[in-house]
Amino acid sequence: MHLGPSPRTVKQMTQTLGQVETARMLLGDEAVALGAIDAGVAAVYAYPGTPSTEITETVLAAAPPGVIASWTANEKTAYEAALGVSMAGRRALVAMKHVGLNVAADPFVNSALVDIAGGLVVAVADDPGMHSSQNEQDSRHLADFARIVCLEPASSQEAYDMTREAFEVSERFHVPVLLRLVTRIAHGRSEVVRSPALLSRPASKRERPADWTLLPSNARRLWHGLLEMQDEMIAWSDRHAVLDLSSDDRGLGVITTGIARNHYLENLPDLGFTPSHLHIASYPVPRDAIRRLADSVDRILVLEEGYPFVERSLAGLLPTRWSVMGRRSGAVPADGELTPDTVRAALGLLPRPRFPIDLALPGRPPQLCKGCPHHDSYAMVLGAIEGFEDAVVTADIGCYTLGALPPYEAIESCVCMGASIGMARGASDAGLRPAIAVIGDSTFLHSGVTPLMDAVAADTDMTVLILDNDTVGMTGQQDTLLPGSRLEPIIAGIGVDPAHLHVVEMTAKAVDDLTELLRKEMAHPGLSVIVAAKECVEALKDRRKRS
Repeated sequence: MHLGPSPRTVKQMTQTLGQVETARMLLGDEAVALGAIDAGVAAVYAYPGTPSTEITETVLAAAPPGVIASWTANEKTAYEAALGVSMAGRRALVAMKHVGLNVAADPFVNSALVDIAGGLVVAVADDPGMHSSQNEQDSRHLADFARIVCLEPASSQEAYDMTREAFEVSERFHVPVLLRLVTRIAHGRSEVVRSPALLSRPASKRERPADWTLLPSNARRLWHGLLEMQDEMIAWSDRHAVLDLSSDDRGLGVITTGIARNHYLENLPDLGFTPSHLHIASYPVPRDAIRRLADSVDRILVLEEGYPFVERSLAGLLPTRWSVMGRRSGAVPADGELTPDTVRAALGLLPRPRFPIDLALPGRPPQLCKGCPHHDSYAMVLGAIEGFEDAVVTADIGCYTLGALPPYEAIESCVCMGASIGMARGASDAGLRPAIAVIGDSTFLHSGVTPLMDAVAADTDMTVLILDNDTVGMTGQQDTLLPGSRLEPIIAGIGVDPAHLHVVEMTAKAVDDLTELLRKEMAHPGLSVIVAAKECVEALKDRRKRS
């Protein structure tokens, strides 16, 4: 479900610029957006993806005049636009989910070398537990890979404060700063008090263009400078760490990161003693703080959301006499979200009393909305491939991925944005025919254009079915970057044979005729493309409400 900005005043907190500033219950995403606005951000770019979408939605709704907020074709183009704002000496924020950072990895990693001028903050929302994602990857690893600073908030207030701090840190070290959120921070609400806002600075030309031009000779110099700065970054991170040594720790030290601190503190009163505690909210991993904790304890429990990132780092920091427990050791489950109960078990506490309730409720898997045009599209696909033993239907990221579930079970793959077209090409090359790729309009513009070029160049024996519902439906009905009327000239411009390029209206009455059209194109020994257009039913409802 899409959640737009909905701040609620709960109490008066402080006085700002002659006006009473109040605490508001905000999503972590909303707090990041307001933190960026109050830090004087000039522009925000993003591609929608749960759980990061509300960052840009909030900026679009709350930004003052002069602040640019824009959806983009994909995360790579969003990142490069933000990079251009930074090169002009102004502050920029780019927002995405964790798998989106994979798409933006090329500019992200390379931007660690350039001389960042205006602060550049990369707000990335990880999704442990895979509520709406293909994997659980931990973005701290990519920050470490790029050799940059990462901040990890544990509340909405910290999300606000750390966003503002991230711009300052970016300008201090002249590198992008990754702000790592997780689902329960991005979509959890807690009180936030805003600080006085800063004015956005004007643009300015760079005096040293060589520091932004990654020719090998320049890149080697800049890479050396980034490596030389690592010790300074680690020292900064050490000062950022919060270490509380206890006189009654019974030899146990606990390291928490991000939201894990909340789960730990919730269980602490039941423990009967107070372990020494180190909370890490910044990376690179603070080495001295870890060593100071280790000097006072015999065993260390690491509680972190995501991969055992900190736990693994201890192996290179501490001698072997310490017992280290965490996700890697099995003291904490290796996958899924941390919860107060999993942390409780890791601390050696008995489970809380539970009331056994067996309601025997039936499963409720997600389904396509009533009236969704994808119902008719999959009826067409199933009718067209009936009788073909080697038919393969590859699909993509979007609402139509639900076609993998009953009653359709019409698609056979969903890997990453744009993969349907490339995979259908490979399957056809391997001998599985007919090969059909199913992709949405926004996903096609995101990552489907380039693999379609490959298919055009090879005239691959396959059919691409673009389901054009004129919106980014799964993330809250954001507008597709280009309207459906622009798809046909793009596809034709790539070089698809006009005789095998069809734009049709997808309706229940037309299913039989369109099934025959699809069968005809499946029989064509080359590439064909069908754009099946009909507006998303939920987007249509919202549009009618606004009119």
